[in-house]
Amino acid sequence: MNRHPLRRWGGHVLLLLCAVLGGAAIYYSTLQPDVLRVGAAVAFPALLLGSAWVRPPRPRRILRMGLIGGLGVWYVTDPPRNDRQWAPEYSIPADAWREGSDIHVRHVRNFRYRTPSDGIPAWYDATYPLDGLRSVDLVTSYWAGETIAHVFLSFGFADGRHLAISIETRRQARFDYSTIAGFFHHYELFYVTADERDLIGVRTDIRRERVYLYRLNLSPEVRQRLFMSYVGAIHDLISHPQWYNTLTDNCTTGILARAGARLRYRLDWRVILSGHTAAMAYDMNLLGPYDPVRFADFAALHAASHIVRAPGAVLGPDYSAAIRAHLPPPEGPGTP
Repeated sequence: MNRHPLRRWGGHVLLLLCAVLGGAAIYYSTLQPDVLRVGAAVAFPALLLGSAWVRPPRPRRILRMGLIGGLGVWYVTDPPRNDRQWAPEYSIPADAWREGSDIHVRHVRNFRYRTPSDGIPAWYDATYPLDGLRSVDLVTSYWAGETIAHVFLSFGFADGRHLAISIETRRQARFDYSTIAGFFHHYELFYVTADERDLIGVRTDIRRERVYLYRLNLSPEVRQRLFMSYVGAIHDLISHPQWYNTLTDNCTTGILARAGARLRYRLDWRVILSGHTAAMAYDMNLLGPYDPVRFADFAALHAASHIVRAPGAVLGPDYSAAIRAHLPPPEGPGTP
């Protein structure tokens, strides 16, 4: 008996979707050599779609289930690793741990970039007093349009130092960056722990992106808890690598997860369209507190929070102070 036309077309669409997603999962995987990866990425959808010509139905179903099941087993058991040949800026991971009231951070990245793709590698070790944590700033950086931005945090201390931490893709040296690849097992998760002259400076002064900086309105206890959650995550990745995923474990969801699931962000469309993350934080009363008259809406605060660098500005030791000099200061008790 013939199936209903809607069911038949639904089955065709589902089969095509499985073929496309399966081929993409293989193509963007870390399989080596490349000839195996590309060959398997072509063979899987070809075999799956070619099964339509297999008669009778039972062998056809067995073939499809075997292909899809085998791909699924491979995908969920494909382990993330720390021992690949990484791009230079991701070659040395940070580590962080607590001793008493001090937080030790090993390998704070401090590259000096001559061009967007040419940097002089440098790292240093530092110790930060947990009770000296005075601020947490939200940084958003746009390179095209207003919809997508890279989002990260910078932690400020009483002695004027800032430690910027960015959740990113750990890219292998053999691959160029691909947005689509982030939806599959292609990048490991990486916490860039860096000097602001590196992490923010490369965006403001070298890439000439539009960068915005906002103060987060957090109590001292929440600031410390947020910072310690980053410290724990950074240390854990040394021995337990994880996959990056654009939908479920990206720069924005990582920040919100670190801040706590109580922030009710999970169903907000602005989590995926990361260019609107700061607007979401504003609506949640997580920014500032700023002058309620001057910044009665987010558009005014957004415009005032743009980091503008003078022509010929130098990425010197005063960079952190310089980028904040013309930004709106937060108000309220305890504001540094």
